[in-house]
Amino acid sequence: MTYNDKANQINYPFILPALPYSKDAFASHFTAETFDYHHGKHHQDYVTNLNNLLEKDQNFAGQDLESIILNAAASNNNGIFNNAAQVWNHTFFWHSIKPNGGSKPSGEMLMQIEKDFGSYDEFAFAFKEAAVTQFGSGWAWLVYYEDRLQIVKTANAETPITKKMQPLLACDVWEHAYYIDYRNKRPDYVSIYIDHMINWDFAEENMQKVR
Repeated sequence: MTYNDKANQINYPFILPALPYSKDAFASHFTAETFDYHHGKHHQDYVTNLNNLLEKDQNFAGQDLESIILNAAASNNNGIFNNAAQVWNHTFFWHSIKPNGGSKPSGEMLMQIEKDFGSYDEFAFAFKEAAVTQFGSGWAWLVYYEDRLQIVKTANAETPITKKMQPLLACDVWEHAYYIDYRNKRPDYVSIYIDHMINWDFAEENMQKVR
């Protein structure tokens, strides 16, 4: 099973995927400088570190990125897991957002949200609560698991795919995701993410894979 074709990569050496929009596409909410650092430096560092580690460890030869994540987690290879998962998580995050996104979805996604959370407003409240209360660095996720939508949060490089959950959306709450523009105001950043950035088309594509 491939959890996400956009976030997965097939072959070593792995690369820094291009952003699916320009660095200034969120200019009313984020400066291009944030993407310079978040994508061009932090994400790139994970790619570089992963390739350097894999060069010295042939146990993962020939595996795609998702397989490396799952096998590194199972074998407690923290160095390879942390960098591989962060390459995947960040790529997934770039597709979880889009210019002029956010707010209430429509169609099947809205119906599923209303079924599993009661209303869109209740979903938005719960998602923000998860993102804001994730202690330290990590992620907030909307996943499809056990035949329903669920909100989960993970610390550091942890990712829902190790729990066999299908991620639909990710919100990066590492400080490097927002500090340049929002300093320590994570709640403000998360509100912007929910109201103006969520890529609901991407979320629905991911949900359709497992329904």
